[in-house]
Amino acid sequence: MKMKLRRTSRPKLRWGIIGCGKYAETGFIPALMELKRSRLVSVYSHDISRANSIKNRFSADFAFDNLDNFLSSDIDSVYIGSINSDHYEQVIRAAKAGKDILCEKPLSLTSDQAEEMVRVCEENNVLLTINYVLRYHPLVVKAKELIDKGVLGKIITIGSSFNINYPPDDNYRFKKELSGGGALWDLGTHIIDLFRFLNGDIKEIKGFTDNIIYKSEVEDFASAVFNFEKSGYGYFTASYNSRKAFNRIEIVGYNGALGIDNLLGKRAGPVKLIIELMGETKKSFRKRGNIQLLLLKDVEKSFLHDQQPMIKGLDGLQNIRLLEKIENR
Repeated sequence: MKMKLRRTSRPKLRWGIIGCGKYAETGFIPALMELKRSRLVSVYSHDISRANSIKNRFSADFAFDNLDNFLSSDIDSVYIGSINSDHYEQVIRAAKAGKDILCEKPLSLTSDQAEEMVRVCEENNVLLTINYVLRYHPLVVKAKELIDKGVLGKIITIGSSFNINYPPDDNYRFKKELSGGGALWDLGTHIIDLFRFLNGDIKEIKGFTDNIIYKSEVEDFASAVFNFEKSGYGYFTASYNSRKAFNRIEIVGYNGALGIDNLLGKRAGPVKLIIELMGETKKSFRKRGNIQLLLLKDVEKSFLHDQQPMIKGLDGLQNIRLLEKIENR
């Protein structure tokens, strides 16, 4: 039996970034820069000029196009923001190098890969978490609190629409062997994780994928219906093919209902929570929240004290199993 040695707390978390895409540059790294106990040390990209560009812009120490050299640099943890098909190898190599890992969603392209990634992280005593940022918005946390306290009564349905317009281009998301899929794997995975956070594990799921507007290797539309182990049913649509859409989350219970607006597909602006309960007047609340920063604060605190963040590698695995069931794999 392998003994797990607990690491001592660290005064500051030294980060490495794998993948220098648009979101890493405009979303992840700016949020990381706001943390008081984290520092960007190393940057990795297949393209060394791109790695150097990010290094210089954010005052990192090192830029690499060799993954072994990157993992040997002076870092404690890594953010893996590369294309989906690279997650499998990069998570395993980072785990074997002893680095705690924050990986972009989805964790991998298949549940078999994800199982191995979770196992290797456990065997090497490293922490693995996934960048499912929607869980961290304060009004989502409030909605979960109301559900858990039984304020809405027994849950009947949780539903969502998450639709954007994303015509096919040369982005890796439109190549199935690199992305795993289109709207389902990019947007639907967020909804599945969010619903599991709000109301627990999903017992059975059925769904459809299609190309309604745009023809490419991946679907531009996905829909699913499922039932929760605890109570009630869920349903969602996710698409790349809508120029205008009402993107919202609706939670209906026996004693009341919740609606969450402006959370899905938005990176700025206030989110709105609407609450309607029996015998009470309708209430609404608005709140801004940098959900990437809120997730990173949890990850920073957890990694510094060798504790698991809220989102586990097993969450990433379970979400992929559900994606595969929707596709009837």
